[in-house]
Amino acid sequence: MKALFGSRLELARVRRDGFTRGIRAVAPLLIGTGIWGLVTGVAMVKIGLTTAQAIGMTLLVFSGTVQLASLPLIAADAPLWVVMLTAAVVNLRFLIFSAGLHPFFRRFSVGRRWLLSYFMVDMSFAIFLSRFAEAPHDERGTTEQVWFFLGMSASSWIVWQTMSIAGIVLAAEVPAQWGLEFTAILALIAMTLPLIAGKPALIGAVTAGVIAVVAAGLPLKLGLLVAVVAGIAAAMSAEIMLERRSAKTGGTT
Repeated sequence: MKALFGSRLELARVRRDGFTRGIRAVAPLLIGTGIWGLVTGVAMVKIGLTTAQAIGMTLLVFSGTVQLASLPLIAADAPLWVVMLTAAVVNLRFLIFSAGLHPFFRRFSVGRRWLLSYFMVDMSFAIFLSRFAEAPHDERGTTEQVWFFLGMSASSWIVWQTMSIAGIVLAAEVPAQWGLEFTAILALIAMTLPLIAGKPALIGAVTAGVIAVVAAGLPLKLGLLVAVVAGIAAAMSAEIMLERRSAKTGGTT
C-alpha cells in the first residue's frame, strides 16, 4: 500500500513538473499570442459577425491563421467552398506537425489524439520538437513529455481564448484609428520568426512572403492561398534536396 501511494505521488510530481516546464517554455511567446488573439476578436466583430458567432468561431476553430485568412473572404461574400479550401490549405502544415508528434502520442487512443490535435499550435510544436526530437525512440511518449506538451497547449489556449473573447466583447469600443491590424502583424512576426529554423523553413517563409506580395491583387484574397501553397511546396522541395545531397555526401553538408 505504501509503495502504491509512493508511486502515485511520484507520478503526480512528474506530471506537475512537466506541466510547469511547458508553461515556462512557451511563456515568452504568450504576449504575442494575446495581442494576436485580441486583434482577431476585434476583427471578427468588425467584419459583421455577431458576438455569439465570433465566440463560437474562436472556440471551435482555435487557429488565428485560419480565422484571419477566412475573415476577408467572409467580408467579401466569397463562396463557402473558397473559405473552406483556404482554411484547409492554410492548415496543411498540421499534417507535418502530426507526423512529427506521432511517435510521442501514438500510445493514446484515436479520440485522445484528436483532442490533443485541437490544442496544437505552431509554437508548441516547434518548442516541443526542439527539446525532445533527439530522444531515443524507446524514450518517446513519456509522462513528462506529454505533460510538457499539455502545459504549453493549455497556457496558449487560455491566453488566446481570453484575449480573443475580450476583443469580441470590446470591439465596439475600439476606435478604428488605433491601427490594431498593424499591431497584430508585429505580434505575428514576433511569434513566427523563432519558428523559422533551418534552410527549408527559411526558404518556405521567404517564398510565401514574396508570393503573397506579388499575388496580393488576386480576387477573393486568393493571393494568401497561393502564397501558402507555394511556401509549403518550396519548403518541402528544399527538404528533399537537402536530404538527397546529405545522402550523396555521406551525411555531411
